[in-house]
Amino acid sequence: MSKTAFIGLGVMGFPMAGHLAAAGHQVTVYNRTASKADAWVERYGGSKAATPREAAEGAEFVFTCVGNDDDLKSVTLGSNGGDDGAFAGLSEGALFVDHSTVSADLARHLSETLQSQGCESIDAPVSGGQAGAEKGKLAIMCGGPDAAMARAMPVMDAYAARIVHVGGPGAGQTTKMVNQICIAGVLAGVSEGLRFAQASSLDLAKVKDAISGGAAQSWQMDNRWDSMADDHFDFGFAIDWMRKDLGLALDEARRNGASLPTAATVDQYYAEVQAMGGNRQDTSALIRRLGKSGERR
Repeated sequence: MSKTAFIGLGVMGFPMAGHLAAAGHQVTVYNRTASKADAWVERYGGSKAATPREAAEGAEFVFTCVGNDDDLKSVTLGSNGGDDGAFAGLSEGALFVDHSTVSADLARHLSETLQSQGCESIDAPVSGGQAGAEKGKLAIMCGGPDAAMARAMPVMDAYAARIVHVGGPGAGQTTKMVNQICIAGVLAGVSEGLRFAQASSLDLAKVKDAISGGAAQSWQMDNRWDSMADDHFDFGFAIDWMRKDLGLALDEARRNGASLPTAATVDQYYAEVQAMGGNRQDTSALIRRLGKSGERR
């Protein structure tokens, strides 16, 4: 079992770090809000650190799971140009694994920075949401060197159902962008199909049963159709987060020349739902822009 550090104890990081501890790893945690680190230690044992640097000192593996590019730069490179970042505490040969969803540019920059320190990096964003993190059944898409992946996979197995090494540095983050692009398009279709079924006075349970066994089947239909039909959205992956992720994809598309008309349109649809107060609602709240059950817009 290894000495690990886990930085970022949000709805994803808290249970992920817990799975590492349950698997027998020696885990030191850091969180900007110290009370979350206290709660984690009380539940899982291990120890907490006062700074990311302190958490990383002596660790063989350092994991991060934070909100955005600025958060990741702060915990890795230090806040306000200081030396409190995790990279300042890494020993030569340590492996850094980032589970945040951030820009591919930042992932590549951090990889280059660590190479100069004699360390390696994997960008490893996840899919599966809070439920997947709690159950230890996340899908992880990874970018980084082959040797680093061989070291990291047995450790990540503690909270993963699927781990795929896609390519070199940044490939994990661009794959996560593909994931979010696909989710956006599927949810747009499910939203319109569900409202069409309601307008046609169809039995929604029977419609789902009929079409989910064929080509229309998707994770979103299986897991969100019923809650969307009930106009229930106060759970899950927040629209604010989805817009951040789609923004990353649209920025990357401007660099690589890809055309993303559907993703751009859905991003603006989400802006409408935010204006309706849906910032922290699940991404399935996209259907709200089409009105409530039985209403016409």
